[in-house]
Amino acid sequence: MRKQLLVAGLTGLLMTGSAIPMPPGVMNKKKNRKINTTSQQPQDKASQWVDSVFQSLTPEERIAQLIVIRAHSNLGQDHINAVVQDIRDNKVGGLIFFQGGPLREANLTNYYQSISKVPLLISVDGEWGLGMRLDSVTSLPRNMMLGATRDTALAFEAGRVMGEQCKRIGIHLDFAPDMDINNNPNNPVINDRSFGENKYQVARLGVAAIRGMQSTGVMACAKHFPGHGDTNVDSHFDLPSINKSRQALDSLELYPFREAIAAGVGSVMVGHLFIPAIDNKPNTPTSISYKAVTKLLKNELGYKGLIVTDALEMKGIAKFYSKGQESLQSLLAGNDLMILPSTAAGSVSAIMKAIKKGQISQQEVDARVKKVLHAKYDLGLWKPQRIETNNLTTDLNSMTDTLTRRIAEKAITLVRNDQKLIPFSPAMTQQKLAVIAVGADGNNAFLDAVRAYKPGTDAFIFTSRQTVQQIAPIISRIQRDYKAVIISVHNFSRRPANNFGLSLAQRLIVKQLQSEMPAATVVFGNPYAIQHWCDAPTIVAAYEDDSITQKVAADLLFGKLGPKGKLPVTVCPGLPEGTGISYDVNLFTDLPTAAPAEVGMNETRLAGIDALANDMISRGAAPGCEVLALKDGKIVYNRTFGHYEYNSQEPVSPGSIYDLASVTKVCATTISIMRLYDEGKVSLDGTLGEYLPLVKGTDKAGLKIRDVLLHQAGLVAFIPFYKETLYPDGRPDTILYHSTADELYSVQVADNMFMDHRYVDSIWKKILDSKVTPHQGYVYSDLDFLFLGKVVEAVTGKRLDQYVRETFYKPLGLATTGFLPRERFPLSLLVPTERENFFRMQLLRGFVHDPGAAMLGGVAGHAGLYSNAHDLGVIMQMLLNNGSFGGVQYIKPETVRLFTAYNSSISRRGLGFDKPEKDNNTRRESYPSKLTSGATFGHTGFTGTCIWADPGSKMVFIFLSNRVYPNGGSNSKLSTLNTRGKMMDVVYEAMKP
Repeated sequence: MRKQLLVAGLTGLLMTGSAIPMPPGVMNKKKNRKINTTSQQPQDKASQWVDSVFQSLTPEERIAQLIVIRAHSNLGQDHINAVVQDIRDNKVGGLIFFQGGPLREANLTNYYQSISKVPLLISVDGEWGLGMRLDSVTSLPRNMMLGATRDTALAFEAGRVMGEQCKRIGIHLDFAPDMDINNNPNNPVINDRSFGENKYQVARLGVAAIRGMQSTGVMACAKHFPGHGDTNVDSHFDLPSINKSRQALDSLELYPFREAIAAGVGSVMVGHLFIPAIDNKPNTPTSISYKAVTKLLKNELGYKGLIVTDALEMKGIAKFYSKGQESLQSLLAGNDLMILPSTAAGSVSAIMKAIKKGQISQQEVDARVKKVLHAKYDLGLWKPQRIETNNLTTDLNSMTDTLTRRIAEKAITLVRNDQKLIPFSPAMTQQKLAVIAVGADGNNAFLDAVRAYKPGTDAFIFTSRQTVQQIAPIISRIQRDYKAVIISVHNFSRRPANNFGLSLAQRLIVKQLQSEMPAATVVFGNPYAIQHWCDAPTIVAAYEDDSITQKVAADLLFGKLGPKGKLPVTVCPGLPEGTGISYDVNLFTDLPTAAPAEVGMNETRLAGIDALANDMISRGAAPGCEVLALKDGKIVYNRTFGHYEYNSQEPVSPGSIYDLASVTKVCATTISIMRLYDEGKVSLDGTLGEYLPLVKGTDKAGLKIRDVLLHQAGLVAFIPFYKETLYPDGRPDTILYHSTADELYSVQVADNMFMDHRYVDSIWKKILDSKVTPHQGYVYSDLDFLFLGKVVEAVTGKRLDQYVRETFYKPLGLATTGFLPRERFPLSLLVPTERENFFRMQLLRGFVHDPGAAMLGGVAGHAGLYSNAHDLGVIMQMLLNNGSFGGVQYIKPETVRLFTAYNSSISRRGLGFDKPEKDNNTRRESYPSKLTSGATFGHTGFTGTCIWADPGSKMVFIFLSNRVYPNGGSNSKLSTLNTRGKMMDVVYEAMKP
């Protein structure tokens, strides 16, 4: 009764105390000192303490130092009393804590230490930190997620944080990390506890974790020797067999343990495994095998540290030995610590009897006891063991969230991205988007994060309780109402049994959505579950299902974070270990918005654009458009009208991406020439021959860059290159074009249409052979900008699209602007142009409208650029800011002023830029609009586009349409109606008081 009262009063008595000091013999992490079972203090002090303790113990108490028993802080008084009895009566050497709470465990530890004759070795099986065992403590990610990072610095930090947690709560030994190579996806017990299937990654990450943990003075443990990764039986319930040759074991399973031993791991845990190549004696797990423990681990591998058994209560051994015999067999095999035997008293008794029978010598037992005592000394147990309980839970959680986020940012793996859905750019998020959380029971952090990125996103929940019959109506609605869907998979089992606990309905709804519409699937949990969706075109492995990982996954989906992770294991035949798409993210720019009144504009007048747009569509000038206006650097008007095609169900949205046609000339080629002019690499008075070896010896060599920019170099306006590649009946020449790609037919000009790449040389020969007409005056020519694009490439050594992306689009944060859009965006964002019936014989969607640019591979100085209106607004605002945007000077102010001014006495042109007619105020047909000023600069595009900036009014006007749909340039209604000019004048009218 007295004992019970003492224990019951623990909480009140043990609320004060001092933190455990840094044990001697363990240096800081900068010096990377290893924990050994040989004392780091001068030998006499360690030996004095060890000998003193040893001499104070009876023979039975000495043996009890080798016993570690179970302890919980959530099992009530009877359990506490049993632990107290083993400490007081049987003098056990250590405890291993399992489930409970931080404060309760700390109080119990303080009490247990106070009643123990010898300081207790406190341990924990905490592979992902103390959150694995204690409520109120946040878990760290499992090893497999760390494996996806391939980052030893993060593995070291994970080990260090776990060590600091253990140290804070009085734990000396953490049975971690798991060093098993999980090369069996059906492994029921190791699985995602492993760093992966690659022995080198397992070894390097495991060693880093060991070093991190031991840098804090806490002993690490490499387990489960000699390797538990290639089993399909859980040793908690039976004895697994590994039927491999010794050579195979040496090559694979043993490799990480060799590396851990070389790194100075403080302890090694031996698993309960039957491995005939090591010991073929029936019913002999490796944990009690002399051949495995002493001959292999000690003698062959030279391990000198503590050797501990896996839990002796597990069926892998308990089915063969009990009543303390399991401890005896473990000791005979060569182990130092017996973990969780069936009975502490029975274990001591069995070992005492074995000594008397001569099965093991007293000298050998004493040596094991002293080895354990030396380890206790090295871990600081010679000092008072008392835990400070103030702020304990806060301290234990102080580093977990930050580290979890760092791991998630490095680990989450973009496994496949065939549809280029990820990242969901601002353009994509303008489309109607749904998210369905499969396996969730309600709202979660991932759904909240998706809605934060895309307000108005509709969320669906499909629980594990829903049936196959409930799939059809959900899919029908998502397909009907949304352009794309994000599928998140939650709350499934970490273990492979029964399809990871995923119901047939859960597996089917995911698979059906993936196959029937643009879908991005995020698997929150064990990546092996991806095996159910091996054909998914877009899939992400997120490894864990906590709120931090869910938020990071959303960051990746929406382009805030670039994917970096690699699969640590093979999840499908076509998705092997190491799979993972990586790229750097482009931080997208959002132009600020303002109500028209805030910048002195009349909103009612500005709304006049709406009527003009609707009139344009009703008259068949274009099926749809987007209009953007900026004043003082802020968006005051941005609306979309109509559809991609007449009578289409695809509405134009702010994310719609248009073929810009000749706007390419200024938003790609001219700004590149301006930058090179700034850098002194291109001179306006230089000649094509100075930059392009291909023109030497031709009449193009002497053409000045200035004249080429002004379209007054004497070049012909246009060459219809495609015509000579057609048969007389108008069909494409089958010698030049094939329906499938190969090394020869590698220039894709349309769907299922690939041109012989050698014909590009023929195109350039035609250009070089074309006639130059000196002094012909102003002739608007595509050839001028074909040459200028080549100048950019020759001077920079980069293809035009690469140079302009790296120099302008990426640093400006443009989400959509660029060439070859089908390589970057789903078709649903790409507005079609012409249903071409004279060359490619198909609807052109994402393939450049201009035939010459298409035959040159989609990247040319005169055409091929695509964008939405917002991103063009950024480019024009940068130019309006005299070459500056977001604090970065892209082009010098004087260069912007030079190029955007009138530069010709015979035309309205600037250098590369189009400008208003010089007599605009008196012309009957003004251009580009009646009210624009002479300072305005910009360009128009054949497909129905225009961009204009007016420095005087600090105004930008963008208009995008596909007026060439469906029948090409013959539809001139957009010009006849003067829709663009009238809209631009509405903007000016709205500025008037």
